[in-house]
Amino acid sequence: MQAPSARWCALVQSERSTAGSPPLPGRPPGSSTDSLLPVPLTLPVTMATERLGVGETLEALNAAVGPGNPVWFKETHARHLRVRDFLAPRRALQARFRDGQVPEYVLRAVAGLQGPGVAPVLRCAPTPAGLSLQLQRPAVFERVLGALAAYAAPVKPASPGRRVVLHCPALRCNPDTLRLSLLRAVLVADHLARTLRARGVCVCLVPPVRDSHMSTFLQKLQVDWPTASRSTSTETLRTCVLAELNSKEETLPPGVLGRLCLKELVEQRLALGYDPSIDDCLVTEDLLAVLSELQETVRHWPEGGHPGLVGDSDAGVDGCMVVHVVSCEEAFQQQKLDLLWQKLDDQAPHEQKHLVCGPVKVAGVPATLMTAPDYYKLRHAQVCKASSLKHGEDLAQDPAWIKTFDVLCVATIKFEMLSTAPQSQLLLADSTISTKGTKSGTFVMYNCARLATLFEGYKHGVEQGLYPAFPPVSSLDFSLLRDEGEWLLLFNSVLPFPDLLSQTVSLASTPGLHIPVRTEMVCRFLVQLSMDFSSYYNRVHILGVSIQQKGFCGKCWAHRVKTRETRGRAWFLSFQEARPHLFGQMFARLQLLRAVREVFHTGLAMLGLPPLSYI
Repeated sequence: MQAPSARWCALVQSERSTAGSPPLPGRPPGSSTDSLLPVPLTLPVTMATERLGVGETLEALNAAVGPGNPVWFKETHARHLRVRDFLAPRRALQARFRDGQVPEYVLRAVAGLQGPGVAPVLRCAPTPAGLSLQLQRPAVFERVLGALAAYAAPVKPASPGRRVVLHCPALRCNPDTLRLSLLRAVLVADHLARTLRARGVCVCLVPPVRDSHMSTFLQKLQVDWPTASRSTSTETLRTCVLAELNSKEETLPPGVLGRLCLKELVEQRLALGYDPSIDDCLVTEDLLAVLSELQETVRHWPEGGHPGLVGDSDAGVDGCMVVHVVSCEEAFQQQKLDLLWQKLDDQAPHEQKHLVCGPVKVAGVPATLMTAPDYYKLRHAQVCKASSLKHGEDLAQDPAWIKTFDVLCVATIKFEMLSTAPQSQLLLADSTISTKGTKSGTFVMYNCARLATLFEGYKHGVEQGLYPAFPPVSSLDFSLLRDEGEWLLLFNSVLPFPDLLSQTVSLASTPGLHIPVRTEMVCRFLVQLSMDFSSYYNRVHILGVSIQQKGFCGKCWAHRVKTRETRGRAWFLSFQEARPHLFGQMFARLQLLRAVREVFHTGLAMLGLPPLSYI
C-alpha cells in the first residue's frame, strides 16, 4: 500500500502557494499565502474496502503538518481515549511552529484528512495538551469489523519475501543436557520462524533434529522443527581445511584436524561487532559437520523452505540471510564458526546475523541444576495443582483434561520465556501457577476459552430459538458500540494487530553483527488484550440469554445441566426474558468479539499454541 505522505506534502505545499498564510520558518516572505479550505484528496471507489492502518494514519497526519520530525502519536490509555484518539503534544508543536500557533491551513488539512489506509477524521481541535484528534468511530468500526480477515493476519509484502536460514545450535544436544538458556534460544527461534513465515518470508530451519528424544520433547513444547535421519558429507570442507592449515607441525588435541588463524578476518570486521579476542580456531569433525549442514542448506535451498535432502540446486546464496539464534554461552563459539565459514567457503552468505539470548535463572535454584525437562515437569505439576484447587477435584488423570493441561503448561513456559526481550536476562519465579495472574500464559488461554464459551452459548441459544441467526455483517449498526471498552478493544488490539508482527523483526539491511528483534511483542500484546477483554467482559453483558461454562463468570444462572458428554464441563443456562430490541447491539458486540477471537487465535498461532475451548 502506497504511503500518502508525498501526496499530502504536495497538497499542503499547493495551499501555501495560493494565498497569504504566514511564512513557515526558513521560508522567505510571500512563499506561503492566506489559508484556503483544502480540497480533500479524491478517493477511489474501492477505498472503503481497503484496510485501515495506524501507521498510514500517523504518516498522513505528520505529512499534513509539514516537513520535519513526527509530532503525532496514537493514544492507548483508556482515560485519554475518552476524549481523543491521536495527539500532537503542545511542546512538539511549539518546536515546529512559531509561538506554538498551528496555522489554520494545517488544522483544515488535518480535519479533511483522507488517503489510502487513513482512518476517517471526526474533529481536530487545539487543547491544553496539544492538537487533539478524534476519529469517526462508527465508521472505523464498520470498516474494520466488516473485513475481519484483513485485520486478523499480518501484512504481507507485495513481492516475494526474502530467504532466511534460522540456525539454532542448541538443537544438536540431548534434551537431558538442554539448559534453560538453550531452551530459551529454541523457543525464540521457533517463534521467529512462525512470525517470518506469516509475513511471507521463506524460512529454512537448521539443524534438522536427529535425536529422537529431542524430537519428542519438541513435540511436547509445540515447537515445529524438522527432523532428519542422516548427516551431510564433510569431504569438501575437509579438503579446504587441509589446504589452509599452517605448514608447521604442532601437537593437537585428539579429534582436532588443525588450527586455523582467524585474526585477519576479525580485524577486517571489528566494526561489525566481532569479538576482538578471537584468534585461532581448532577445527574438528563436529565443527565441519555443522558448516557442511549450513553450506548444503544455503546452496541447495529446500522446496517450501523446509530442510530436506532434495532441493533447488540453483537457489544460490544471493538474497539469503543466515540468522544464528544462540544462548549467551554459545555466542563466542558461534562467531568463530561464522568466520570459519567465510574463510573456507567463498560462497558463504555475506549477510550473517547473530541473535544472542540472555541468561535464564530460576529464583532459589542454581542454573546448572535445572534442565529443560525438569522445568517442564515443574510447570506441568503446578498447572495440575492449580486446576485441582480451582475445580475441587484432581483432574490430572481425566482424559478430557490431559491435553488441556499439556497446552496450559506449554503456554506458561512460552509466555515466561518470550515475554522478556530476548537479549535481556530472564529471572523465572518458582511459584504456583494461577489463572488469576494477569501476566501469565494461563490467563491468556483462560480468556481465549471465555470467548469460546460465549460463542458456544450463542450457538446453543440459536438452536433453542432464544436468538435469531446472525444477520449479514453489512446490516449491523455499529453506532450502537458506545462503551469505552469496545473502542479500546478495537483501537488498541484489532486495528493495529496486522502491523504488530512486522515490528517483531526487521530484515532490512542493518549495520553490525546483531539483528534487531523484539520477540516479546506478541506475548505482551496478548496479555494486554486479555486484560482489556476481561475488564470489558466482566462489566458488560453480551447475550440477552447467557449459556456459560462453570468457572468463567457468575452472571445469573438458574439451572445446571451436566451430562456424560460434558464431563468436566458444567453448563449454566439463564432463561431470563430475551429482549429483541437489544439484538442489534448484541450482534454488533458479537462481531467485535469475533474480531478479538480471531486476533487471539492468530497471535497464539505465532507462539505455536492452540486455542482452548475450556479450562
